[in-house]
Amino acid sequence: MERIPFGIRRLDRLMGGGPPVGSVVLCSGEAGAGARSFVQTTAIMNALALSDPESYDLYYGDLSAEARLPDAVHYLSVTSSSDQVRWEIDRMVDASISAAFDEMTVHDLASRYFEPSPIPRDWYGEAADSITDLSSGDREGLLARVGHLFSDHAPGSLVVVDSLTDLVGAPGETADWRDVVVMMRALTRAALTWRAVVLVHVDEQALEPIQHGRLVDAATGVLQFDWESAGNERQRTMVVRSFRGVLAQIEAEDIVQFETEITDSGFSVSDVRKIR
Repeated sequence: MERIPFGIRRLDRLMGGGPPVGSVVLCSGEAGAGARSFVQTTAIMNALALSDPESYDLYYGDLSAEARLPDAVHYLSVTSSSDQVRWEIDRMVDASISAAFDEMTVHDLASRYFEPSPIPRDWYGEAADSITDLSSGDREGLLARVGHLFSDHAPGSLVVVDSLTDLVGAPGETADWRDVVVMMRALTRAALTWRAVVLVHVDEQALEPIQHGRLVDAATGVLQFDWESAGNERQRTMVVRSFRGVLAQIEAEDIVQFETEITDSGFSVSDVRKIR
């Protein structure tokens, strides 16, 4: 089974090289627990592999036999600018890794998000994907634009969506939550044809339980990121809640939880908890 690596060595090894192509992975959990760091690490590490194989080998090592690199890395940002995404990655990873940022293509949808609102234009600037570049007859909803970006760029690629929760309730947007769920279900069909891997970041605390549950049901895989308290310390943890084609391998190893941390190489698995 062909796979595209997450770029997180210990996790990829346990998964047989990474998520299978065609996977749509929902990454959600508590604020600051690591979901955004996870998707950004995956994006920048795959970009590093494409732009500087020697540095990638230093930080990651050899790919598993069944793994391949994506043809390209695309990062769909709904409200953050490319400069903001770069700023976050620069402060998360070593400079020798973040230097690969230019290998990523960031699709900045901020103007489409903010344009219908009363927010002054100079607050968000002219994003590369500004709706002001379109004639009134060609304007489309934010969700529709995301769909076109997938059709144009997803085949063979790693695609990150940051963040899905921003797509509902955007100023002037007529789509509702059911449309987002339908898009997720359609993505799981199309991603297999595209031979792509899609990571979808979502803020669970911004959703009602039933909304989050429908996204979980629609996704191929679900990674849950939480904080766990132990005395006076807090530990970031990750649980693979579901994952078609992968979960059986993890369960066979009796793995129940991953302890995680943020290091100079980004999101990392620091320990694996097994059933005792």
